[in-house]
Amino acid sequence: MTSFWCARTVLPSGVAQGVRVVSEQGSIVSVSPGPPADGDLILEGLTLPGLANAHSHAFHRALRGTTHADGGTFWTWREAMYAIADNLDPDNYRQLAHAVFAEMVLAGYTVVGEFHYVHHQAGGTPYAEPAAMERAILEAAALAGIRITLLDTLYLTGGLDAAGQSLPQSPSQQRFGDGSVEAWAARRAHLAGSPTALIGAAVHSLRSVPIADLPAFRAITAGVPVHAHVSEQPAENEQVEAAYGATPVALLADLLGDTFTAVHATHLTSSDIVQLGGSFACFCPTTERDLADGIGPARALADAGVHLCLGSDQHAVIDPFEELRGLELNERLASGERGRFTPGELLDAASSTGYASLGWTGGSIAVGSLCDLVAITRESPRTAGSSDNQAWLAATSADVQTVVVGGEVIVSGGAHRSGDVGELLAAAIERIRS
Repeated sequence: MTSFWCARTVLPSGVAQGVRVVSEQGSIVSVSPGPPADGDLILEGLTLPGLANAHSHAFHRALRGTTHADGGTFWTWREAMYAIADNLDPDNYRQLAHAVFAEMVLAGYTVVGEFHYVHHQAGGTPYAEPAAMERAILEAAALAGIRITLLDTLYLTGGLDAAGQSLPQSPSQQRFGDGSVEAWAARRAHLAGSPTALIGAAVHSLRSVPIADLPAFRAITAGVPVHAHVSEQPAENEQVEAAYGATPVALLADLLGDTFTAVHATHLTSSDIVQLGGSFACFCPTTERDLADGIGPARALADAGVHLCLGSDQHAVIDPFEELRGLELNERLASGERGRFTPGELLDAASSTGYASLGWTGGSIAVGSLCDLVAITRESPRTAGSSDNQAWLAATSADVQTVVVGGEVIVSGGAHRSGDVGELLAAAIERIRS
């Protein structure tokens, strides 16, 4: 049993002062007001529930600060991403993912959904251990102290051309594909979860998975978290409609529901928005603006009963507070109105809804929830003077002082238990690029 005394904390009922949170076997068993007791770990500042990064491609972190000089498009950026993917192997990816996940925890993320599709050796030859790359990611998450849902991704073709015809996989893409749904499932069957790891699944996109393969995928993944890139780019929609005569959302109808998350969901029709009701949509504001993807219909989706969550995707920025602000600020730009989401709605998108999208009962400081906590300072140049019930709209990742995952302290005094995270990142990225 571990107990934490929180000077101020955000409970489901609102902000409270002087709250004792008791954890047993990684979950919260008691939340009560009162003074600290002997043995309590003291969390100063404002304690938030654990924050969820519902969409991550860890290796994309190696591109940060390298893709801006020549402008370009999403599609030219993708070629630079493939060049990084070409250099990955289980050892250097474990090192890189450990550093990236440590950066996430340092920023306040306590769970990550890793949308993973680099499955095999360059050229597509399986590793001797079929799930070597996946095990490397799971080991990296354990080292970094972050909870993970590994969204093992089905990726079968090289995309669609303008006429909607499937393309063969490029040399870089060959290591992403298993060849068939059955082969994908056989490799995925080598994976097992743990108290801090779940095994989910993903459809990369309808550019990369023919709709004829969706029924078999659905049968294999019933009941587990399933994510898919959906309508990220106008060209994606055009290609899918040319191939199948319908939007991606309409074609994914049999997967929709409370275990499905549409990632990006940027370029949707009014019918798409209605059809997604009851599912999740994961917005990645810092990536969507970095890649000039556009502004998705977040408020309209929420009003239609879609559960909104957030991710950092390609990690142009790793900062949960920037993502939740982006959800509101993008809406303000698109609508010309303020207050499109309340502060509470934004915090829920960054915490409990992201946890649910990834298959976890967490992101809330309440009995029965996972004991994942994030304490931010109230006295920094950013947070000083802000209201307790809006401080997450002023904070940045630099204000995170303590992070607890499953009742275990991973970040203390603004330092990660793995050491200097900047040094870890620099060494890992240099190794990938060399």
